[in-house]
Amino acid sequence: MSTAVLSVAGFFDRLPGVLISVEGVDGAGKTTLVAGLAAALEERGPVVVLREPGGAAVSERIRELLADPALDVDPRAEALLYAAARAQLVAEQLRPLLADGATVLLDRFVDSSLAYQGAARGLGVDAIRALNEFGTGGLKPDRTLLLRVDPQVARTRIGNRKADRLEREDAAFFAAIADAYDALAAAEPDRIVVIDAAQSPAAVLADSLAAL
Repeated sequence: MSTAVLSVAGFFDRLPGVLISVEGVDGAGKTTLVAGLAAALEERGPVVVLREPGGAAVSERIRELLADPALDVDPRAEALLYAAARAQLVAEQLRPLLADGATVLLDRFVDSSLAYQGAARGLGVDAIRALNEFGTGGLKPDRTLLLRVDPQVARTRIGNRKADRLEREDAAFFAAIADAYDALAAAEPDRIVVIDAAQSPAAVLADSLAAL
């Protein structure tokens, strides 16, 4: 199996498109940034915006399960569901789009699972990385923008909107996620660029465009 995974990973390395992911704790401002980036980058050519989990019919169904606060999902089952949604997105959307030379903006990708399930759920970052390596065939973003903001500030930004299953977790959960993201950024500085998300949306967008 390892040979097959490496072979697929090599294929992805040669794809002519560009994959940009945006990461951060819930409430960091990912949705706002993605919208701003899409508008700015479309001046240079078509941009496809996708979200995780989601972006494909199967993945959107899985998203509904994962977000439902009425469900009690085991951490391992949660990790597998995220990986399954991601695998479908890669096969149905990302692989064809990147092969056609598209620029793809992705709201979350593998780094989210490393931080949320690997670190905050205590399943182990290496175990979750291996699971997603299989699911994605080794696909990595060309550039990842990590929106760094104090988790408490991010939680206040969520405000009165209806919280999903994960957004209902406690402060310690999101603190662990923030720490995990920092560790990931330190380990891959050539791919992950940290953006100060405590700034105004305009400043966050300007810094992000500079990082691209």
